[in-house]
Amino acid sequence: MVVHNPNNWHWVDKNCIDWAKKYFQEKLVGLTTGESTDELYAEITKLSSLEGDCEVNQRKGKVISLFDLKLNVGIAGHVGENKLEGSITVPEVAFDSDPEDYQFDISIFKETSKLFEIKPVIREKLIPQLRDIFSNFGKQLLLTHGNDIQVSSDKVTSKFTKANQQSSFSTSGSTKEDANKDSATGNTSTANASSSTKAAVTSSETQQKNSGNAAKYNTTKVHLESSFQVPAIELYNTFIDKRRIEAWSRSPIQPEANTGDFSGSTLQLNDAFKLFGGNITMKFLSGEPGKKIVFQWRLNDWKQGHYSELSLEFHESQEYHETKLVVNWSGIPVGEEDRVRGNFEEYYIRSIKVTFGFGAIL
Repeated sequence: MVVHNPNNWHWVDKNCIDWAKKYFQEKLVGLTTGESTDELYAEITKLSSLEGDCEVNQRKGKVISLFDLKLNVGIAGHVGENKLEGSITVPEVAFDSDPEDYQFDISIFKETSKLFEIKPVIREKLIPQLRDIFSNFGKQLLLTHGNDIQVSSDKVTSKFTKANQQSSFSTSGSTKEDANKDSATGNTSTANASSSTKAAVTSSETQQKNSGNAAKYNTTKVHLESSFQVPAIELYNTFIDKRRIEAWSRSPIQPEANTGDFSGSTLQLNDAFKLFGGNITMKFLSGEPGKKIVFQWRLNDWKQGHYSELSLEFHESQEYHETKLVVNWSGIPVGEEDRVRGNFEEYYIRSIKVTFGFGAIL
């Protein structure tokens, strides 16, 4: 990164979200509760999603890191001979978080009273490892990228900015006190830049091509989970039975012109249709009854031809008479994450529960 910034005086920032994904992929995947031969065992198998902002900034020679991230990791393991899969969601890993601030939502798919026994082990042996990695993240972010946004100290003639430059790398990164100090001294650049970052392109730089057209977005992923008090096959049918879809969406299904025969009572493969007054378009790509559905999905104000992929997995726990819906959603344009997540929680999850009485409404 080439920097033209005499004496490191002006504001410079660098987006590091892609690096953060690689960092956590490397650091988190493979962490375990112990030996795989243990009676109770779990390990992190993948980084399912990483959302939020991550950057390093400098002004007047001072370098700080600013990040606010939400993570979800997949886990697998066993309790005796009973295999398990699940996830751990961390709602916030932020530059001003203390180790005790981190929250961990442990979810075991198809949970039974036997599989439940793994949760205390995860909290005791795996969560402390996660706390250590998150606590060290700001320091590593700064050490890796801090020099990229500054002119080297041998080219700095200002004693003030040179002193700030040297002190920046003698600490572990930005802190709550740094932000408060900037505010108190009238330096609003840090706060303003942090706010503007949320509206800027700060996530995956992967560009998605769809159906041979030229539409391109920087895209990201969203991960959701919700429990329904209903067998998996019933929840599955709720997403493919046309009358049920019209009930929970409170809107008629509008078949796309090129769909062909749309007269059946349930969706067929490659059926394409609009919902919510034409605001969204969906296409049924694949289905495994009671287990998984994959849709192509787009908002009508996205670039023409751009679709995301909406994957719905159904994990039924017969012992607890519930099904966990696991949503893995890829190809979402950067900046649309909150909008897509909020709409799905309100107009899909909540509406289905209200319409059919499939669970508690939060």
